[in-house]
Amino acid sequence: MAKPKSIDEYIAGLDGWQSEAVSRVRDIVDASAPDSASAIKWSQPVFEQNGPFCYIRAFKNHVNFGFWRGADLPDPEGLLRGDGEKMRHIRLSSANEIAPDPFAALVKSAVALNGEKGDPT
Repeated sequence: MAKPKSIDEYIAGLDGWQSEAVSRVRDIVDASAPDSASAIKWSQPVFEQNGPFCYIRAFKNHVNFGFWRGADLPDPEGLLRGDGEKMRHIRLSSANEIAPDPFAALVKSAVALNGEKGDPT
């Protein structure tokens, strides 16, 4: 399959629950960060406002919803995984694991951090 040129193409290239999950997470990001831009970068959907703040990436058996400044985000639900210096992600194994309100809160916090600190790259 050719590399997708848009997020719609990326989603169309996924099967089953992954297509639904990426689409639903994208909708949450779009609603929570309406002034953000999105594009395919680094072979995945990336969302930017004052630099990249989150991404969605489908793997063989899961989907990651990740944040550039994830280590600095408030995470009262304990959703974020990872132990790197900056990045964290949520690992989804089904579309049923999507939590709209906590996901939206993480997106809003990530955008606010980029507003305060600038581009994380």
